[in-house]
Amino acid sequence: MKDFKDKLKTYTELIVKVGINLKQGQPVVITGNAGEIEFIRLLAKAAYENGASKVYLDLGDELVKKMKYEYATEEVLGQFPDWEVNKYEGYVKENAAFITVSTHNPELLKDIPSSKLRAAQKAAGERLKNVQKAISGFEVSWCIVSIPSQAWSQKVYPKLNEKEAMDKLWECIFEVNRINEKDPVASWNEHLDEIARRCDYLTKKQIKTLHYTAPGTDLYVELPEHHIWRGGRTLGKHGIAFVANMPTEEVFCMPHKYGVNGTLKATRPLIYAGNLIEDFSFVFKDGKIVSYDAAKGKELLEKLIHIDEGASYLGEVAIIPQSGLVSQSHTLFYNTLYDENATCHFAIGNCIPINLENGEQMTEDELVQKGGNTSLTHNDFMVGSEAMCIEAQTQTGEKFDVLKNGEWAF
Repeated sequence: MKDFKDKLKTYTELIVKVGINLKQGQPVVITGNAGEIEFIRLLAKAAYENGASKVYLDLGDELVKKMKYEYATEEVLGQFPDWEVNKYEGYVKENAAFITVSTHNPELLKDIPSSKLRAAQKAAGERLKNVQKAISGFEVSWCIVSIPSQAWSQKVYPKLNEKEAMDKLWECIFEVNRINEKDPVASWNEHLDEIARRCDYLTKKQIKTLHYTAPGTDLYVELPEHHIWRGGRTLGKHGIAFVANMPTEEVFCMPHKYGVNGTLKATRPLIYAGNLIEDFSFVFKDGKIVSYDAAKGKELLEKLIHIDEGASYLGEVAIIPQSGLVSQSHTLFYNTLYDENATCHFAIGNCIPINLENGEQMTEDELVQKGGNTSLTHNDFMVGSEAMCIEAQTQTGEKFDVLKNGEWAF
């Protein structure tokens, strides 16, 4: 039986071998929290042992990050320096693989005015547009992973003491990432093959409309012509097949920007800029959010959907069965990376170009003409449950069940 150190080593190797699928001589950029330097060192070691030419560290600190928002003015937060733009664009030019290690503190920025958070997000979105295009267009390989922090562990398991909460969250992360399997790499490849099978099936159907029904939800979602369902492995422009999120359970596509109509109710909280938005819902007409409500965080939700014109439209539709490993952990993680892989979700904002045939080669105007949405933001929110049903209708009029009571129907 593997001990904790063995599991940590396996986790870092999976991130490098399966996550970014590192190739010999490729640089790696690791972004994370300086407080988690021990794990980041293990990850850097795994990268070098598996052929990285060099490893760049891009580390921050949660408390200093919070200080920035507390003390800096909105004017300062609305600026993004040239040198930082050049740094990230330089990484892209080197064909670096990006690993983001999230240690997540759900309530870190809960007392920061939303206007400050919005100013910083908008500035980064505008200045890093080319970098975000390279990432969303999969010109580079990247992988986002999480490890426990004390604040996150205690948020997830508030009845446990500090050590018990950390240990339990670590074990949960190992379980949903298949670290406990006899051969984790083989287990991951089998899982990714199954996701690929479902993507191929749905893509060949060329669905015209998805009809979502569940308590509080009655929503029709049109898909653009020549759409492609994606999930699991993504083949980047350099021919490297990588896994953008670990864990991953989703099969996702692009909704038509102007083809969403009806009501939609979230089933899990949304973490936005360190704040919780809870028990919220939307009404859509011709793709646009025309009304919304939230039991908690309504003002923040309003800010989110008005970051720019595209933030009030959808950019992603994702389907996940309730039988997935993340869902079966029966845990509310207060972490979008994990919660979005527990159940069906949508994303407000920017679409993912690879969900359209030749989409990664299109300009923004061409994407919009085909039905894609463009925005500076992309925020996932969860809508699935054991009551969720999704019926599809194809371009030829055929109807079939995609999801029945929270499980795949094919």
